[in-house]
Amino acid sequence: MNLRQELLEGLRRLNLTAMSEHVEETALRAAKETLTHEAFLLELVRMEQAAKHGRRVERLLKQSGLLPTKTFSSLQLKTFSPAIQMQIERLRDCRFVHEAVNVIAVGQPGTGKSHLACALGRVLIDRGIPVSFSSTASLVQRLLLAKRDLRLPQEIAKLDRFDCLILDDIGYVQHDQDEMEVLFTLLAERYERKSVIITTNLVFSEWNQIFKNPLTTLAAIDRVVHHSIILDLTSVASYRAKAAVAAKAQVRTVTGGTVPALTAAAAE
Repeated sequence: MNLRQELLEGLRRLNLTAMSEHVEETALRAAKETLTHEAFLLELVRMEQAAKHGRRVERLLKQSGLLPTKTFSSLQLKTFSPAIQMQIERLRDCRFVHEAVNVIAVGQPGTGKSHLACALGRVLIDRGIPVSFSSTASLVQRLLLAKRDLRLPQEIAKLDRFDCLILDDIGYVQHDQDEMEVLFTLLAERYERKSVIITTNLVFSEWNQIFKNPLTTLAAIDRVVHHSIILDLTSVASYRAKAAVAAKAQVRTVTGGTVPALTAAAAE
């Protein structure tokens, strides 16, 4: 085995795939540009780092459950107030996850809460931070099954691998006692350790609809809100409602005239 073959084999055994794939072309360029040995090696290291990060991002995306089209590039930020836009911009630096801070987006249906949560999740994943997105209802059912099978601690430990959990539509779940308990257990376990992003159509004074018991409600709110950033979207108009109004106006007005009532009704 010559020196070249030994180098390539050694890089592969060390699982430095990108370096082994690019070492020859990089060596040729280094010779042409008279790069130092350090510069040549640094170039290879950067390639390997970029490749590993790309594979990590791809893996994290697959396991995240994020809605693929819900990113910041498709989010209409202008629908939010300047104050909310500033909060969102600060969140995009991802420090809230490193500090185990929660994010709660409160607003009526159609105000972009889920879209915003997914967009934040994608930013985190692009930084290599593990994220899990799910509806609160489906996650609670998953925890209930684990509790039934006497493996709730193990299931919560699995979720602990994610630095950020996104619980979508927490206000839509009508919890019975068991459901309320597993959800509270999850929030209590992550308190001051891991971040949670919650979307809800219920303001905090209405969370008793979720946890039923007043003391449990207060305890849950205390754990969620203690270290948190609140995105108050209650004054944001539903973009789905606006889109529906615009669509009806468009089909009812054609070059200054009106389309038949049946066509307009069909558009609704």
